Amino acid sequence: MTMSGRSLEQLHADFRATSTNAMPIAGLVTWAALGLAALVLPERTVANASLYIMAAILPLAFLIDRLRGRNLFGGGDNPLVRLFLLGILMVGLTVPLAVIGTKGGQALLILLGMAILAGIVWIPFAWAADDPTGITHAVVRALGCYLAYGFVPAPFTASAICAVVVAAYVYSLLAMRPIGPAAVTAEARTAAA
Repeated sequence: MTMSGRSLEQLHADFRATSTNAMPIAGLVTWAALGLAALVLPERTVANASLYIMAAILPLAFLIDRLRGRNLFGGGDNPLVRLFLLGILMVGLTVPLAVIGTKGGQALLILLGMAILAGIVWIPFAWAADDPTGITHAVVRALGCYLAYGFVPAPFTASAICAVVVAAYVYSLLAMRPIGPAAVTAEARTAAA
C-alpha cells in the first residue's frame, strides 16, 4: 500500500482515468506552429520562441480542457499527479541550460535543446501512467531531433526539428494507453474479464 492507502496499480489507473490528452494536443499545435513559422522567420527568432514553448503548452492545454468541459490535472489527491507536475517543473528549471550550453550562440542548438528538454516531460508521464509510450516518445524524439539537426540542410533544419517533435506527438496520441473517460471504461472491462 502507498501513503494514500492505494496500491501503485490503483494510483496508475487513477492517473490515467483523471488524465487528459490536452497537453499532447497543445504540444502538437505549438510545435507545428513553430515549425511553420521557422519557414519564414530567422533562426534566432525561432530559437527565442522555442524557449517559451513549455510556457505556451500548459495554458493552451488548460484552454483545450476548459472548452471540453474537463479539468486538467483534476486528479484529486493522487501523488502521481503531483510527481508528474514536479517533473514538468524540474524540466522547466533546466531551460536556461539550453541557452547557457550554447553561450547564447547558435540558434539551432537552442531550438534542439528545447525540443529535447520538452520531450523529457514524457518520462515522468510514462511512469505515472504506467505507459511505455512516454519513454519511446522521449527517446525517439531526442534521436530524431539530433538527426534532423545533423542532416537536414539550412534553411529547413529548424522546421525539420519541429516536424520530428510533431511526429512524436502524433505517435503518442495514437499509441498511449487510454486516458480520461476511455481509461475508466478500459479499466472496468479489464477488471470484469
